[in-house]
Amino acid sequence: MTAHPAPRPAFTGTGTLLRFALRRDRVRLPVWLLALLAGTLATADSYAALYDSPEARATAARTMATPAALAMTGPRHYLDDYTYGAMLGHGMIGFAGVLVGLMSVLIVTRHTRDEEETGRAELIRSTVVGRHAPLAAALGLAVLADLALALLLTAGLAGLGVESLDLSGSLVYGFAHAAAGVVFAGVAAITAQITSSTRGASGLALAVIGGAYVLRAAGDTGNEALSWASPIGWAQRAYPYVDDRWWPLLLCLGAAAACAATGFLLSARRDVGAGLRPARLGRTTASRALAGPFGLALRLQRGLLAGFGAGLFVMGAMYGSIIGDIEDMLGGVDQIQEALAEIGGATLAESFAAMVMVVIAVVSMVYVVMATLRARAEETGGRAEALLSTGLSRTAWLGGHLAVALLGAVVTQLLAGLGFGLAAAAATGDHAMTGDLVAAALVHVPALWTAAGVALVLFGWLPRATALAWAVPLYAFVVGYLGQILRFPEWTGDLSPLGHVPRLPAAAMDWTPVTVLTLVAAGLCLTGLRGFRRRDLDTK
Repeated sequence: MTAHPAPRPAFTGTGTLLRFALRRDRVRLPVWLLALLAGTLATADSYAALYDSPEARATAARTMATPAALAMTGPRHYLDDYTYGAMLGHGMIGFAGVLVGLMSVLIVTRHTRDEEETGRAELIRSTVVGRHAPLAAALGLAVLADLALALLLTAGLAGLGVESLDLSGSLVYGFAHAAAGVVFAGVAAITAQITSSTRGASGLALAVIGGAYVLRAAGDTGNEALSWASPIGWAQRAYPYVDDRWWPLLLCLGAAAACAATGFLLSARRDVGAGLRPARLGRTTASRALAGPFGLALRLQRGLLAGFGAGLFVMGAMYGSIIGDIEDMLGGVDQIQEALAEIGGATLAESFAAMVMVVIAVVSMVYVVMATLRARAEETGGRAEALLSTGLSRTAWLGGHLAVALLGAVVTQLLAGLGFGLAAAAATGDHAMTGDLVAAALVHVPALWTAAGVALVLFGWLPRATALAWAVPLYAFVVGYLGQILRFPEWTGDLSPLGHVPRLPAAAMDWTPVTVLTLVAAGLCLTGLRGFRRRDLDTK
């Protein structure tokens, strides 16, 4: 009789895979952690500078008690004693919870579903590796990243020396972020089993994050039971620097454990590379749109475009809903008043809208960079090689992805401006604001095209350095938004494409910088296309 080898334990090789994942993400993870830390510390420091008296903080608490403001921040209980710590927990946990969730989701899907989609998981599983080891390693990496962020936030905030940011509150604040992050890592462990694509797994998990944020926002403005259905709501109700409660975080740990266990259970019910949800059968013949490079690129990126478009519409509507209360919310904050005065505008609402348009444009810029760099993913995944082996030229193939990114910039800005304008018109009764804010959003499009051009130049000439393209939206946010409040030197804004955009609706339209930005973007795009034609393809 032939002896069959004993089945290997399900978690064999988890430690080795975890070390390998840490090595692969040795640059990506520190960037995430340092960006989240720097944003939090800068916000905490700006609160101390902007609200430098108990009276200013009391005024801020009164203005933040409106339903629209609570929907954008957090529960009303923070307002009872609006110290700097309470302001930080109130304003940041909900927003940062989304970002930490995004980080955790991308970690898990990158080291599970993406490995299967590229075929590496099958190769690894052919060695002495247990069935559950890849998922366990991915979850372990996400947990380590979340814990590292918690410790960095604790040390950084406690070391700032800002009043009320004590060690105990900083511990709760830091671990509230980690608790929310591990929940969404568990969610990604489930979605990675459902669909057979990385984009699908990430998209489903991000939809859960969006739903959690919406539930939290709805609960904080009305029925609080809705907030208790959201992991972000649980993290906020730890009330760091106010009550320092740890028990809501136990809910996060319980939900994370349940999601992770479900992910392991589901992974045993499918084949490697397959998903529990069967792929839909396609048409027997492709549509005419798919016969060209633009149609194919649009088909590949339609989910990304739809997600960003919907998100920016909602984001614009949220800002527009509070514009009627801006005079009360910001009227007593001297530094913000000075920053808004430099922007110009006949009213404080116009100046505020111009400032917010920078934030909206940065989010659209993130989409533009992602859409442009999708060509790099197609190349490294080996799919571009198959297409380019036909009669399709390199310029046409890359031009299709570039066209989706450039037109997507127009679509996302149009939707953001429309959401902002409709909500602002409803809040103020001034229906002319709809058209003004749509125009204010669209005038940023040439700056977004410039960011696409930078990404394309890197892809065409330095494909291994395409990650540097993310420096453009990151710098644009730091200088364009925080720089106005913290009074950065004027020359720092000139280095950002957004620094040259007319500040509508606060300022008059100036076509010269818009034209120059368009020409610069065109030159960068042509340079990137030329570089791609001249270099070797990254083949598999």
